[in-house]
Amino acid sequence: MSVRNLTEKHFEEGSNLDSRENLAQSSSQLGSAPHNPFSDDAEDEMYGSGSYSASDASLIHHDSDRSPVENSRDVSDYKGYYSRGPAGARQSARSGAAAAAAGRLGRGSSSASQAMPAGLPSGTSLNSHLGISTNDITAPPGFDRYPIVGGSRVTSMAVPPGASTSHPQGPSNNNSSASITSSDPFISDQDFSPFGGYPASSFPLLLDEKEDDDYLHNPDPEEEARLDKRRFALDFKHMDKRAAGGYISFLLLFLGAIAVFVILPVLTFTGATIHSHPQTITILSLYEYPQLSAIRTSLVDPDTPDDQKTHEALDGSSWPLVFSDEFNAEGRTFYDGEDQFWTAVDIHYDATKDLEWYSPDAAITANGTLQLTLDAYKNHGLYYRSGMMQSWNKMCFTQGYVEASANLPNYGRVMGLWPGMWTMGNLARPGYLASTEGLWPYSYSACDAGITPNQSSPDGISMLPGQRLSVCTCDDEDHPNQGTGRGAPEIDIIEAETDTTIGVGLASQSLQIAPFDIWYIPDYNFIEIYNTSTTVMNTYCGGPFQQAVSAVSTLNTSWYEFGPDAGYFQSYGFELINDEEDGYLRWFVGDKPTYTIYSKSLHPNGNIDWRYLSKEPMSIILNLGLSTNWAYIDFNSIFFPVTMSIDYVRVYQPSDAVNINCDPDDYPTYDYIQSHLNAYTNANLTDWESAGYTFPKNILTGNCKSSKFSLS
Repeated sequence: MSVRNLTEKHFEEGSNLDSRENLAQSSSQLGSAPHNPFSDDAEDEMYGSGSYSASDASLIHHDSDRSPVENSRDVSDYKGYYSRGPAGARQSARSGAAAAAAGRLGRGSSSASQAMPAGLPSGTSLNSHLGISTNDITAPPGFDRYPIVGGSRVTSMAVPPGASTSHPQGPSNNNSSASITSSDPFISDQDFSPFGGYPASSFPLLLDEKEDDDYLHNPDPEEEARLDKRRFALDFKHMDKRAAGGYISFLLLFLGAIAVFVILPVLTFTGATIHSHPQTITILSLYEYPQLSAIRTSLVDPDTPDDQKTHEALDGSSWPLVFSDEFNAEGRTFYDGEDQFWTAVDIHYDATKDLEWYSPDAAITANGTLQLTLDAYKNHGLYYRSGMMQSWNKMCFTQGYVEASANLPNYGRVMGLWPGMWTMGNLARPGYLASTEGLWPYSYSACDAGITPNQSSPDGISMLPGQRLSVCTCDDEDHPNQGTGRGAPEIDIIEAETDTTIGVGLASQSLQIAPFDIWYIPDYNFIEIYNTSTTVMNTYCGGPFQQAVSAVSTLNTSWYEFGPDAGYFQSYGFELINDEEDGYLRWFVGDKPTYTIYSKSLHPNGNIDWRYLSKEPMSIILNLGLSTNWAYIDFNSIFFPVTMSIDYVRVYQPSDAVNINCDPDDYPTYDYIQSHLNAYTNANLTDWESAGYTFPKNILTGNCKSSKFSLS
């Protein structure tokens, strides 16, 4: 093969030189080829001038009549600078002719000897024939774009099947050991690489021509298996900053998604975040309170003035304040379960055939007062709405002084409204007729005609069903405490009405009890009126459902909502001592007593025994009603909405008899109420049997086998 001398300048003197002269000159230069700067001394010795001959310099020119190689396969035997040495040996190993040439190198024969194509004269150099000077630096070198890389397990040239480096070479006329297909790019029938470089046969255009590092087309299963085992460790080991940033960003996004779509919904659903921050709520006002602000730790309201924490009783003793509610907190509401002392009921008060619906919406605190508003507002099939507050089963008292301060609704001269502040035994719930049947307004502990239906009188004096929880109830019958007569008497602090004759308001203060005196007349010898100019006994003494021991007192028109001097508050109250012998019940308007009932006024009369002043735990009721059962209603003079404002409620008791419990030991109520909740929670039930219960039998009428009470 011709060798180019890159250390000398040789310019082509003319392209029109005779081809034979160029061939002869090229042939003569083969014997003294210049030193190749890209090869070492060993290579120079191997490929030196002494190893070349004129016959070895001849190349076969392949055309359509090219001679086949000895093994009948066309292979490429390009021997450029990159094919010398060990790399050249490996490339020679891929073709049978190259393998034979490598064998001849060991015997001292020329590795560049190749058969010349037919038609060329003997001893003519192929380069001379092609008109290319090996010393011309402007001529493109024979550059192999894809040389063999040392130590590679893969090849970039296909080895013909059956080829071997030890394949013997047959004899040739021109001493060539093999006839091969030349890879010289200047042979006319070989194409150049379209990507630069040559020869084209060295460029991998076929599927079996692989690059050394082309793992896509030339995979190495062993290396891939080894790398696959360590792929994660290697990925992290060789990770650059960009990849690390992407990985960290993805990890943060993943953790953020977990927090937003998993952790946060779980915490929200379980309520774990509710107490993380104090919550505030706004209740119908501009004021904000913490959620537990309504919970008081003292029964006495902290807003109660110190000079109002005692009361002087009839006997001159001083009674301490045991409960108070000043209603100073703005925006309090009293829906069921909201307040520890009060409940605003949501019922129609059918007992007195009221025209309004009692709704919790109509009871709220404002301007330092509790406001019960009656309005012409259609709801629940009724045309009016108002409010009723009860302390039933929450706060009760047995004896003591109860006082409430109020500004009454509308004008004092206009009749029709029914504002009330009153108390009733806790065994009956106001407005729940099933619970009151047979208990209201009994206060009786005898076993006689007084416990029977209609009081066993055919004259119609009583329409009551009889005392349900009598003192002589049979053993094993339904009774809160056997051997004690139980009931639900009523004591009214005030029920406001109107004297149309003089055009002023009246305060009716009464005790309602059963069984009844004859014609409902008590013994007035034991009733004391303190100022007859303002207080008189009520002409109404009762009816078939209750006996009312009542007196009425005139009121100042300034104590009402409307009027020339309106807007003032007045206090009303009663003082109760329930001793059977020396007990009394005294009423007040302001700090002045109006009248007193002594316990002896309710002595036995006719076929009934003593009616005692209430020993039952009493709950407090505050309401504003509208009913034709109370008075004629002057609708033209009632300016809706009207409001009864209550400034405070206070309870005082003797120091040795403090009890504001609704379930005292001697008069229990809790277990009995819990056993009959249907009657105490369903206002639509009108009698005890409709609630699913029966009247207990008594020894007087029920043929008992035994009873804790003995008729003897």
